[in-house]
Amino acid sequence: MSGSTAAALVVVMPVYEDAQASTRLFQELAKLYGGRVHVVAVDDGSVHQPVSISWLQQAGVTGTVITLKRNEGHQRAIAVGLSYAAERLGSTAQCIVTMDSDGEDVPASIAELIAPLQAPEVDVVVAQRRSRVETLRFRLFYEVYKRVFHLLTGRRISFGNFIAMKPAAARRLCTMHEMWIHVAGSVLGSRLRIAACPLDRGPRYAGRSKLNFVGLALHGFRGLMVFAEDVLVRVGIACAGIAALSLLGGLAAIVLKIGGLATPGWFSVALGILLLVFLQTGTMTLTMLMLSGVVRGGGVTAPNYLALIANIAHTDDDASAR
Repeated sequence: MSGSTAAALVVVMPVYEDAQASTRLFQELAKLYGGRVHVVAVDDGSVHQPVSISWLQQAGVTGTVITLKRNEGHQRAIAVGLSYAAERLGSTAQCIVTMDSDGEDVPASIAELIAPLQAPEVDVVVAQRRSRVETLRFRLFYEVYKRVFHLLTGRRISFGNFIAMKPAAARRLCTMHEMWIHVAGSVLGSRLRIAACPLDRGPRYAGRSKLNFVGLALHGFRGLMVFAEDVLVRVGIACAGIAALSLLGGLAAIVLKIGGLATPGWFSVALGILLLVFLQTGTMTLTMLMLSGVVRGGGVTAPNYLALIANIAHTDDDASAR
């Protein structure tokens, strides 16, 4: 593993135009964990404040800076960093942690987050938030999203990017193409043994979040895309149920008409509406089932993470690699 220092703890984080917050985070990691930590900072195509290896050196922490060729988004940036860490650092690391670089994932909480990994029956530990420093609109949206997610997928999601895992679990996740869509969703779908660790969320070190409401909604929909097959089947079942109810309603309307209990004009209107509902929901049921078959047989593989990288630099030799 040329150009890198063996460390028990590897921390992977995406950084995009956030020099002040990320440099403070590097300093906190150096102060708390010293030589036990190796930071993998993924520069997600920053233009105004590109991440420099000197930031890590000045903070006194060993690490690697991976510069992407373009802005890929924070989920794909994490996927690149995690793929690199699993391949190049996984043989020496005891655990790998993914976190955001703005300080909201508190560095001091890492020790508490990785503690459950000592148990042989735990592969991944996720941070569940006890308290949040967010707007009311965000909290309301997140609560609605969690309920919709559970309704459509049958799974509960209550964590984000602050995740600790054993190297073997990281290697498993890196074989999943879903990780490039939504990291937390891929953890849920990996069938790894997951433990939850309640932690408080801290305030940003500096600046404001670059994720607006539209971006947040898109991130939520990507979480549903990880379980596209489950969503399609559940929607198909719901459509089939509505189609069955409309058919029963049509039969009831016919019985009422034959029995002379229907008012003039009511029968034709009711039967027409119910027939349209039946045809539309029936068509949607067939479409959803066909799409679920396409999703299952798609054969999508994880991207080659090296193809997205422009440069790799290390603190111990300050050399660009590969």
